[in-house]
Amino acid sequence: MTETIIELETEFERIIQSDQRIEPRDWMPDGYRKTLIRQIAQHAHSEIIGMQPEGNWLTRAPSLRRKAILMAKVQDEAGHGLYLYSATETLGVDRAELTDNLIEGRQKYSSIFNYPTLSFADVGVIGWLVDGAAICNQVPLCRSSYGPYGRAMIRVCKEESFHQRQGFELLMTMMSGTQAQRDMVQESVNRWWWPALMMFGPPDDRSPNSAQSMAWRIKRHTNDELRQRFVDMSVPQAEILGVTFPDPDLRWNAERGAHDFGEPDWDEFMQVVKGNGATSVERIANRRAAHENGAWVREAAAAFAARTAAADTTTSEQE
Repeated sequence: MTETIIELETEFERIIQSDQRIEPRDWMPDGYRKTLIRQIAQHAHSEIIGMQPEGNWLTRAPSLRRKAILMAKVQDEAGHGLYLYSATETLGVDRAELTDNLIEGRQKYSSIFNYPTLSFADVGVIGWLVDGAAICNQVPLCRSSYGPYGRAMIRVCKEESFHQRQGFELLMTMMSGTQAQRDMVQESVNRWWWPALMMFGPPDDRSPNSAQSMAWRIKRHTNDELRQRFVDMSVPQAEILGVTFPDPDLRWNAERGAHDFGEPDWDEFMQVVKGNGATSVERIANRRAAHENGAWVREAAAAFAARTAAADTTTSEQE
């Protein structure tokens, strides 16, 4: 038995080190499986909870065109959640269990979705900065060592890239408008910049899971590496828009070939992660209500599936 486990572990490490992929039927260490469940479930929860901040503006979008764009984006986020829940289920967990874990606070979602959307400019800034940060984080996940996760991320990243362009286009339109609109955009950028930087997780020296996730090639870059990439990407885009970031320490460092920037408020980050964000209670309450209100749909679908299966069985027996 011990020799068999050693052989399985050796084969697992060979697959990881050769940059091949682990598939659902392959043997994997319990730690690898648990890490994937935690990460992919958190990602799926984030997509579903992430529908709420922008969905808040669906009935108040300023034009039919903006309403249609926003509706399409919110629907995309629902699809992303479903792809990722499906990927998580290949690891032996049930989607209903994952939903219960979210509602009961046993699993987390991205801290960024515990901030309120106070103006329509937030819709554009979320598309530009929040989805931009997501792209920085998620594109490397297309090469994740776990096959179902990496394949799901390909479509997710393509759609998130489109969302970022949509957000940037909305902000460009507003910045070409009145002074009140330009002020609204800048105020929104001021509120979302630091939470966007926190999306990548705590600093590397305070991140308990990054080293092992990178060793298993679930993720490919550290939190700080991804944060730096996001800052360097965002600064020239801000210049094009004509907005500034609320960071007095933000400046180009020619020696490093990258931007220096200030430190996010990690105490705030930890409070939000613990469920003390401005909209933490509201987000989970809304998700719980939606789950409870949809119970009849799940029951009807299960009854229909059972009836169809019974009919198929009867037909087979008659034949």
